[in-house]
Amino acid sequence: MTNSSTRSLAVEAHDLVKVFPRGQVRALDGVSLEVEEGTVLGLLGPNGAGKTTAVRILSTILGPDSGHATILGHDVVKEADTVRRVIGLAGQYAAVDENLTGRENIHMVGRLSHLSRKVSARRADELLEDFGLAGAGDRVLKTYSGGMRRRLDLAAALVANPPVLFLDEPTTGLDPQSRQALWVAIEDLVREGTTVLLTTQYLEEADRLARDIVVIDHGRVIAEGTPAQLKADLGTSVVSVTLGDRSAVAEAVELLTPFSEKPPLVEDSVIELTVTDGPKAGAEVLRALDGAQVAIAGLALREPSLDDVFLSLTGHKTTIDDETEESAKPKRGLGRSRKSDVADGKDAA
Repeated sequence: MTNSSTRSLAVEAHDLVKVFPRGQVRALDGVSLEVEEGTVLGLLGPNGAGKTTAVRILSTILGPDSGHATILGHDVVKEADTVRRVIGLAGQYAAVDENLTGRENIHMVGRLSHLSRKVSARRADELLEDFGLAGAGDRVLKTYSGGMRRRLDLAAALVANPPVLFLDEPTTGLDPQSRQALWVAIEDLVREGTTVLLTTQYLEEADRLARDIVVIDHGRVIAEGTPAQLKADLGTSVVSVTLGDRSAVAEAVELLTPFSEKPPLVEDSVIELTVTDGPKAGAEVLRALDGAQVAIAGLALREPSLDDVFLSLTGHKTTIDDETEESAKPKRGLGRSRKSDVADGKDAA
């Protein structure tokens, strides 16, 4: 990890371990990470890697079996109440009441966060406007689309303007337009100084939003760095070959393995190689396959993506995280207001 003495860290976790007795699932096995204030850390990993467990420990929902973590210097176990006042949490599922209106949902969360009725009402108006929901604020959630519910969930997590925000796969299942809208909202929050820890199954999401990335698998950190660093570590180019006949995959893999220092990645009839000299390698790949009379349907040369990094590190693509060790929906911890006056926010109703 980078020396934290030269940086102001909002989130620090050191050697977190969590074992679930049922089946002895070792969800976290010594995970350490740091998030600098005012930045986004993308936490990536395959299904069941421990991402959600890490978020739940950092947000005080679960306690670690060993290791320790702090949020803005406050220990997540010893100072859990203080931590809950400085964080916001939006999970994989919109944690809102569909029998209430959008405005009522936000107002309710504000009151649960010890804001006065006046401040809760003002924050509801502000957030409905900020998230493009002003026109639907007085409609019950049963009439909201999935994207509208997810935006409302994020709005509710921000009612008390927490300086640290945990987003556990916040755009899962959204259509591209709704996902883009949430990305813009998150970018606006970070520009205003919010620190974000984001878990996601969408690697383009991490590439766009995260300054730093930590990849975990089987409860352990297997890679970390900026998106650019992780891509550079993989190789300068990717040669993607689509075969004309799936039955030729084994023969093609044997032919193409010498062209890359890493084993070829295979999905269906597509074989991908990471190479250091793309044009030269592409020509050599064509010659090798042609010489062996292996028919190809297409060949592409491109720069590596986080998808390539993830596949190389874990051997498979990301999927929706559905960790069996802890299936309960996350609770929300909401924090100190920056836009609203703190004393005003704590006024009696």
